[in-house]
Amino acid sequence: MPRAKLFDRLVTRVLKLPGEAGGYDVERELRIPTSDGLTLAAHHYAPEGEPAGTLLVRGPYGLGAPFDMLYARPYAARGYHVLFVASRGTAASDGDFDPMRTELADGRDVVAWLVAQPWFTGTFATVGPSYLGFTQWALLVDPPPEMAAAVITVGPHDFAWHSWGHGAMNLDLVGWSDMMNRQPRTDEQPGLLWGQLREAVAMPARTRALRPVFTDLPLADAGERHYAGGARWFRDRVTRPDIDNDPYWAPMRFGAALEKAEIPILLHSGWQDLFLEQTYAQYQRLRSLGRDVALTIGPWTHKGVIRDGAPMLIPETLDWLGAKLGGRPLARPTPVHLRVTGTGDWRDLDEWPPPSTSLTLFPRPGAALATEPGAESEAGFTFDPANPTPAFGGPLLDGGGYVDDSRLATRPDVLAFTGEPLPAALEVHGVPVVELAHRSDNPHADLFVRVSEVDPAGRSRNVTEGYLGLDPKRDHSQPVRISLMPVAHRFAAGARIRLLVAGGCYPQFTRNLGTDENPGTGTTLVPARHRLTLGPSRLELPVVR
Repeated sequence: MPRAKLFDRLVTRVLKLPGEAGGYDVERELRIPTSDGLTLAAHHYAPEGEPAGTLLVRGPYGLGAPFDMLYARPYAARGYHVLFVASRGTAASDGDFDPMRTELADGRDVVAWLVAQPWFTGTFATVGPSYLGFTQWALLVDPPPEMAAAVITVGPHDFAWHSWGHGAMNLDLVGWSDMMNRQPRTDEQPGLLWGQLREAVAMPARTRALRPVFTDLPLADAGERHYAGGARWFRDRVTRPDIDNDPYWAPMRFGAALEKAEIPILLHSGWQDLFLEQTYAQYQRLRSLGRDVALTIGPWTHKGVIRDGAPMLIPETLDWLGAKLGGRPLARPTPVHLRVTGTGDWRDLDEWPPPSTSLTLFPRPGAALATEPGAESEAGFTFDPANPTPAFGGPLLDGGGYVDDSRLATRPDVLAFTGEPLPAALEVHGVPVVELAHRSDNPHADLFVRVSEVDPAGRSRNVTEGYLGLDPKRDHSQPVRISLMPVAHRFAAGARIRLLVAGGCYPQFTRNLGTDENPGTGTTLVPARHRLTLGPSRLELPVVR
């Protein structure tokens, strides 16, 4: 009979998981047939005793550590059958990996195989983060009748929008493609500690090797030189910005799932996660349709949700599955559980954001930010794509999060407007908006805006931000409106609110070359002189008591 492994007992203790870890067997080297004649590699975790239910996990990062340790073993140890499937073209699965574009059809084939197994319990739920969350949305485009619940952690439903939705290419693709290009094509994975040690040793050299992809032009050629025949998707992703009209992107867009999903869904995210805007949109739409949806947001980055959030999120997941698959009472007291940054507070709320009033702050001459507009005047800066404004923290795949961004405010290609010390704490919940009366001498331009908090010692820390690639044919008589990332933050009494405005955030997004050349194949760099009209420009903050 299977017995609980030492690792499972250790995970139970470290993560404070409910109950004792039970035994399970792992059936490896399974092959799941696809409708086009290939097979996908899978592992089946079979619990001892009466099963609690069935879980499906699908993704491209292999079938070993760390994903099996977080998204398969803890659940098998608590009575769930877990089917863990490697995406097409990854691990030992057949075919070529074409990220995101084959998950819809392959998901249907996997479910057809799953429900025909003798150990299948009649219904199933899905779990998993990031790409493993995207594969869940793929199923929900046409929900299988056996799918009864989902826990989607930092999982986008629209990878096309993530790539180009802000009007510039999100360059987390560069490092992610490099990582995927090095994934072993086997079921065998290095042990967790050995794998982490190997990655830590290799990281400095890999970072240096990637640098030319960010600096050399054209971008598509630089990427192909680095990937040396791998990551064949890279050129298409960086040279096809028309996500609404180019059919290439259609297999990555699962917005229809938000309309069709009727099962209970628990969403997990972080305030500095690169998919936060999509998680918020998922929550808002599902809630508006009256669906059973819950939301947890912590002070985490994308990788931090998985790494640092596990002690909270795995027990939450087990609670959700026990209630929605097993019929047990839900321990979660309210649908929304979130951390208010700037405090140590976790809040339990019936909905989010709560009712708010708008606080309007106006950039003024002298780099000020005030509740009343000043005399109409202008402020300007020049964005030079040969020396693009750098990213300081924020929702990055690597190296992001909350940072001291004081140096950003001192750059000549950044405008910084800072308010007076707050007489009392100010709490903001929702989506801040910036409206800028803006023009530039070059129609090919982008805007980056950020709200930061400056403490009494003068240290600045990022709170939220937004990015927009401007339409070269836009009407300059109309203000530019930029929605920032959702936020729940308390500005401390005595702190000052700062608004930053720049023409780029590189390499989070591609630098605007300043020409009408394709961003992926262009080579000419032309600066853009930006001008803001102070007076009508404003920052709107949703303030709650």
